[in-house]
Order: sequence, then C-alpha cells, then structure tokens
Amino acid sequence: MKTITQFNKTGLILAITTVLCSTQVQAANWLMLQGTEKNDQAPRAKVWGFAQIDYQQTDDTKLKAGPGIGQSAAFNQLAPQLTNASGFNIKRARIGARGANFPLDKDVNYFLMMEFGNNGITTGGKASQGQLTDASITINKIPGARIRAGLFKTPGSEESFKGIPVFNYVNFTNGTGRLLVERFFTNSSGDTARKSSVGAVRDTGVQIFDSFKTGEWETSYAAMFGNGNGLALQDNDNDKDTYLYLSTEKAFGKSKGPRSHSMKFYAWSHNGKRTIDGTSGHKLDRAGLGATYFDGKYRAAAEYITADGMIYNGTTGARTPANGGTFSVLKDQKADAYQIDLGYRVMPNMELNARYDVLNSATDSNGDGGATAKRVFTTTTLGAQYFFNKKTSVRLNYEIRNIDAPNTPASSAVHTILDSIDNRLSAQLMMVF
Repeated sequence: MKTITQFNKTGLILAITTVLCSTQVQAANWLMLQGTEKNDQAPRAKVWGFAQIDYQQTDDTKLKAGPGIGQSAAFNQLAPQLTNASGFNIKRARIGARGANFPLDKDVNYFLMMEFGNNGITTGGKASQGQLTDASITINKIPGARIRAGLFKTPGSEESFKGIPVFNYVNFTNGTGRLLVERFFTNSSGDTARKSSVGAVRDTGVQIFDSFKTGEWETSYAAMFGNGNGLALQDNDNDKDTYLYLSTEKAFGKSKGPRSHSMKFYAWSHNGKRTIDGTSGHKLDRAGLGATYFDGKYRAAAEYITADGMIYNGTTGARTPANGGTFSVLKDQKADAYQIDLGYRVMPNMELNARYDVLNSATDSNGDGGATAKRVFTTTTLGAQYFFNKKTSVRLNYEIRNIDAPNTPASSAVHTILDSIDNRLSAQLMMVF
C-alpha cells in the first residue's frame, strides 16, 4: 500500500499558527463580492463569465482484486462520466449577468448564471447542458441586515465558497469533493447514476448577511435558511437546511477584489436532513473553521471540516457504473477532513503551490458499515500557476494520491483494490470575460 506520512492534528494546528504568524494569505469577502453590488457604481447589466479547459491523466491501473479485477478503477477515471483515464474536457463554461435593479432602486441588485461545461452540474438525472446555477436578488434596505433570496452559493468552507476564477488548483480536496459537493441518489445503495445535478454547494432560500468595519478589521456574518435540495428550484420534502457563517478579515494596503491582500479567520456550520430510500429525516450536518492569508508574494490557507450523518461512499468495489459498480451512501456516519495549502510567487505572474489534504471517512465504528468502513484519503498536490494577465491563467498539478482502510484485516482484498489508485496529472487553462 502506498503511504504518505500524515500530520497529526496537533502538529497541523501548530503549523497553521506558525505560517499565519510568520508572514502577512489570500482572502476576499465572498459574502459581499458575490451578494452585493457597489453603491452608485453598479451597471444595469454586466455580462460576464469564464471557461476552464482541462487535460487530466492517470495511468489507468486496473483493479487488482475483487469482483472487478482487471477492470478500470472508478477512482482512476475522469469525472463525471468515469469512462476514460485521460483526455481534454471543457470543465466549466459559465455565463451570467449581474447588476443593480435598473434606475428603479439602487439598493436592489441581482445575480444570474448558467453552466454549459461538462461536470457534475450538467450531468445526472434531469440535468442539462445549460443548467441554472444562480438566480438571486439582494435587498440592501436594512442597515446591518441585507437580504438575499433565490438560488445561490451557500456560505461555508473557503474552498467551496470562493469564486472559481481565483481557485488555485485544478481539482478540489478530498474533503470538499466528498463531503461538501453533495450528490443526490434515490437509494443508499444500488444506484448506477445520480438522480440530479450535484448540489454545487448551492441552495434555494433566503439569507440575512452584512459586514462591519472595526478599525483595520472587517467582520462578516450570514444566516441562511434553504430547501436543502441543491440546484433544484423547489424542495423535495418538508425538511429545511440552516447555514451559519462568521468571518473577520484584516486587509493589507489598499488592494481589493477576489485576490485582495489580507488575513482572514472564519467558521461555519450547515445542518440539514435528507430523504433517501423512501424515508426522510436523515441527518446531514457539516461544520468547519479555517484561515487564509495573502500578501502578494506569500499565500497560505488551512481548514478543518467535520461531518455527521449522510456520507458519500463511492462505488462498490471501486468499479465504474459501466462495469457493474453502484453508488452508495452511508446514512449514519461521521467524517473529518483537513488541509494546508501554501503558495509562493517566484515572479509577479508565476506562483508555485503545494497542498496536503486528508479525509477520514466513516470514523464512527458504531455507524453504517461498522469499523471496517473507515477510509483515509490522502493527497499531496504539487502545482504551478502562470498568470498571463488578471483574467487569463494556466495551471499544472501533480497529485500524489493514496487511500487506506486502517480497520480492515491485512489479508482483505480491500487493500489490494485501494492500492490500484493512481497519481493524477492535470493542466488547465482559465479564461475570464
């Protein structure tokens, strides 16, 4: 089994503290950037968007054991189709409009966006190649309590909350990809496909939020109440989700926008219930805290996430759906994940990156699947980014990936199956317009 020495949590916290105290981390106030328009400066309609063109590749190592021996391993195939191990893809292609409520009222603004790329949003169930991802209105009438209503990104983890155009890697961490990017299935086991788009860390509901300046620090809060049904515009049961978010951020100098120079600390929680196997009320709780830093040359970020309730569990035997693999969900389990991410601008337009992330999935020995269901996903990502200008960039990543089953007997074929996982090479061209 491939192994990579894991940080213990105490060591991780000390490392985070050292990094944040020794330098001045990339951050931005995503609540305000995504939910509001500038006073007296917002256009009636600003059309904008972005596209990401990817190339990804693994060695396409076949499964070494189990019922699928000799077949393609699902974790070595490219999402979302899981039918090939290398290739080009238009991963994201989004276009939208945002602005103020025309001349009627400068205190009311809107945000609209659609996805046309090939990803979890545009595949699965009733999803379409032109999928609505955002449709919200913000009312800025009450001091200290702005109101945003509609379909929009939920406040939470920095990795999932931040704008994709300033994402520093090609792929999400294990924790974000498996715990926060929600997948919807009809049954907890036996499904060969998702019944709808992934949740895309979005929901339809209403949010109260705002930011307040106190000296050099800006503190923001958000409280949201939503359907808990992802990109679907209507709810599928009577259960609702709640989202809470709090951050405080210190700006360095006068830089503004999505790559502003600042240091930020934040915490968030998400509590909901889901319907699966024909029954409602299955818990889906998530929470996290973290910090980010960027001073124009050095960048750092760290986050810790916990999960309780429903946990995505991949495919049976790591087989692809085309080869008999079915998706499964653990209805009552726990998980935790953490990451540390560092960047260094060797030149003003070139950055070197390194990220280490761990997901401990199914950690409750009394939960679904028992103790042997536990899996530890570990990925070290080495990367580089080159910025042609503020709106066009290219990035190259190499992911050293490992999955372990620490509570499974050494003689089990599970270890041999998991040892089939490949490292992954990826490149991406990003264009914002």
